[in-house]
Amino acid sequence: MKELDTLNKKKTILFLCTGNSCRSQIAEGLGKKYLTNFQIYSAGTIPEKINSNAIKVMDEIGIDISNQYSKKIDNDKLNQYDFVITLCGDAKDKCPILNTSKHIHWSIPDPAKISGNKKQILDAFSTVRDSILNHVKLFNKQFKE
Repeated sequence: MKELDTLNKKKTILFLCTGNSCRSQIAEGLGKKYLTNFQIYSAGTIPEKINSNAIKVMDEIGIDISNQYSKKIDNDKLNQYDFVITLCGDAKDKCPILNTSKHIHWSIPDPAKISGNKKQILDAFSTVRDSILNHVKLFNKQFKE
C-alpha cells in the first residue's frame, strides 16, 4: 500500500518571495486554481502581512486569497519541495542552498513599491497578477503529467 501512496502523492511547489505578502500570495492562489496536479505553498524570507491590494486583484478574477497568510520559510526544508519558484531576486539571493535542478526563478516586479493613486497602484497589482498567471500557465504546460 505504501508504494501506491507514493505513486499518488502530488508533487509540491513552493512560491518564495521576500515578504510573502504580494507576489508569492498571488502565485499561491493562482497555483491552487491552475496547478491542480501539485500541492501549492508559499513563504517569505521576511514575512509581512498580506497586502490588501493582492487580495483585491485576485478577487477581481474570482480567486479568494483572503484566508491565506504570510509564512516564514524554513531553510532546512527548502530542498524537500519538488519545485521552489522564487519571484524576486532578493529571495533567490537569500536562499543559496537551493538545489538548482528544482529551482526556477521568475523575476516579477514588486507591485507594493509602486506609488501613485489608487487606480495606478491597483493597475500595477493587476499587471503583476497577469504576469504570474502567464508563468503559471506555462509551467503547467511544461510540467503537466
